[in-house]
Amino acid sequence: QVQLVESGGGLVQAGGSLRLSCTASGRTFYYYAMGWFRQAPGKEREFVAAISSIGGNTYYADSVKGRFTISRNNAKSTLYLDMINLKPEDTAVYYCAAASSAYSGRYYYSQDEYTYWGQGTQVTVSS
Repeated sequence: QVQLVESGGGLVQAGGSLRLSCTASGRTFYYYAMGWFRQAPGKEREFVAAISSIGGNTYYADSVKGRFTISRNNAKSTLYLDMINLKPEDTAVYYCAAASSAYSGRYYYSQDEYTYWGQGTQVTVSS
């Protein structure tokens, strides 16, 4: 089992940048593939980015490709999401999630693959 806590959200102007962090505790962090998802007001939660437990394989939603970068520091048990050139449509609560992958190079973009979720951090982009 793993516990996840997101941080780094806030209010930023369009074109600005933010770095989200997700700190994990519990079972060995690098056992898990990790992902970021977001949910805007009145919308369903959607996939943003994913990274494998080992090997650094990544995958992005088309809407964030080229602007967001997912990374992880296994020694610090921390997942990151670097966001640049933010747009008002990026406004949402951002969640990190963990999927059991047993030290593989796989990543997952389906929410159904993820077992553990953080509480979320709010990102608001003003125009």
